[in-house]
Amino acid sequence: MNVIRLAELREEPLSVDEVYAAITDPAAGGIAVFAGAVRDHDHGKSVTELSYSAHPSAADQLREVVEKVAARFDVHAIAAVHRIGDLAIGDLAVVVGVSSAHRDTAFEACRVLIDDLKATVPIWKHQRFTSGDSEWVNSA
Repeated sequence: MNVIRLAELREEPLSVDEVYAAITDPAAGGIAVFAGAVRDHDHGKSVTELSYSAHPSAADQLREVVEKVAARFDVHAIAAVHRIGDLAIGDLAVVVGVSSAHRDTAFEACRVLIDDLKATVPIWKHQRFTSGDSEWVNSA
């Protein structure tokens, strides 16, 4: 059985419920989900909106991150989805989740999944501020 249930980039709004449903498993005693949302500030500046752009290889690299985490940890199911395009304050930018027999594994695998995704998948954030200026951030 394939433990990788979801690994996608998409322009449509993300759903915690979709990721949770993808990783539920009758053998799982621990389920960990992380959702990253667009906040209204960054480094002391008020953010009005942002957009995410992805390198053409980003979907494949996201899949590789998910595969590596699935191989490293004893998980029953794993999922990761990242939004691209224009997002508003409060929108979900990324949702990842892991299920395993025990909570410690689920927590640790979920943490490694989001950290490795952010560190390696080529997704760039363009933030716009209330002051009218903007910045690009190499962030996934």
